[in-house]
Amino acid sequence: MAKAKSRKAFVCNDCGSESSKWQGQCPDCKAWNTFAEIKLGSDAPHLANTKTPNGFAGSLSDPQLLSEVNIAETPRFSSGISEFDRVLGGGFVPGSAVLLGGHPGAGKSTILLQVLCHIAQTMPALYVSGEESMQQIASRAQRLELPNDRLKMLAETSAENIVAVAEQEKPAIIVIDSIQVMYMTGIDSAPGGVSQVRESAAYLTRFAKQTNTVLLIVGHVTKDNSLAGPMTLSHIIDTQLMLGNSDDSRYRMMRATKNRFGQVNELGIFAMTERGLREVRNPSAIFLSRHQEQTPGSIINVLWEGTRPLLVELQALVVDSQLGNPRRVTVGLDQNRLAMLLAVLTRHGGVFTSDQDVFVNVVGGVRISETSADLPVILAILSSLRDRPIDQHLFAFGEVGLSGEIRPVANGQERIQEAAKHGFKQAIVPKANLPREKISGIELFGVSSLSEALEKI
Repeated sequence: MAKAKSRKAFVCNDCGSESSKWQGQCPDCKAWNTFAEIKLGSDAPHLANTKTPNGFAGSLSDPQLLSEVNIAETPRFSSGISEFDRVLGGGFVPGSAVLLGGHPGAGKSTILLQVLCHIAQTMPALYVSGEESMQQIASRAQRLELPNDRLKMLAETSAENIVAVAEQEKPAIIVIDSIQVMYMTGIDSAPGGVSQVRESAAYLTRFAKQTNTVLLIVGHVTKDNSLAGPMTLSHIIDTQLMLGNSDDSRYRMMRATKNRFGQVNELGIFAMTERGLREVRNPSAIFLSRHQEQTPGSIINVLWEGTRPLLVELQALVVDSQLGNPRRVTVGLDQNRLAMLLAVLTRHGGVFTSDQDVFVNVVGGVRISETSADLPVILAILSSLRDRPIDQHLFAFGEVGLSGEIRPVANGQERIQEAAKHGFKQAIVPKANLPREKISGIELFGVSSLSEALEKI
């Protein structure tokens, strides 16, 4: 019998583009000498039913009718940290692959070590470290006073060896720290390259799916906060989480940018302490700085982050411009959105800022992506321009249209109730968001146009 030939391909280490032959310059990203050869396996038909050395991949599965698929809900299990469970959508789903990204020092390894030490008390868990030594991790666990008597550790960077050990130990959850240092034999590329990251992640994810194991992968990010490695990595995994620092280095924000089992854009707030990351049960309190003296240009907005409201402070500063082209600077807000709101304020509010520099800041490092901040931004700008402070017990939310109308936003009643819990007494909200039943302790002003909102303020 003739020996089967293995198929080969060439992959760009910068962008992941594939080619059947080697090329000096990548046709997609235009980089030079970035193509590396990878083996795709045998194309012999009789090998289709054989298993890999680890026995989980390579075997064919029989097709099944969609109506016969068992749709019984798989029970989740908790991470031991409620804010982590919130971002995940209620806890870990067996057989899911979760990618946790973040800058160096954000706390990725710390929070995962906390989670696994907790889970290991009730079910088998395996922590695989490819970057830190066993002594470093043990020292961190001792410093954080974590229960470390049942968590099993492995220092390994070979994906094949990790799977071989996992088949013997049969853990319920595995942490891979990190995917950028993992490699697979047969791929002519250094660890961290596009082909190595892609193939290692696919290999480990396939094992997790077929063995009903939770896979937690740590990933690095680039300078622009995007995930390092090929884009296919984001498609392979089920849930993608990003852990970042706020302007105050004490706090960490974890956001779900992809979640097949829960809410996208869910936000979890943690505080970095000597005992590791601790959840913040009332995140609105850390974003509210209630000054003793009222200052112009400051107002409270109620955002909707994932499944809960969040109170944040918006600040605006309007000053005479010394340039021919006035500046429009935003921190935590879309700059194009600010330009549009200033145009609406000029046309439908009669307030001109064409000779003014306008600066808008979201306190606490929060990034606003929804439209409920439109009305508070305009009110804060007007407050700074007129040098008249807004009552500290007043908050606002609402979307502003190009014709000057105030549009309703989702979950309006829940936003109002959250603000009432924090002691706010007045609110300017879209008229369509007024609750049917009066909320005690708070006076609501419903507006349908920008001119009405300016009269109320």
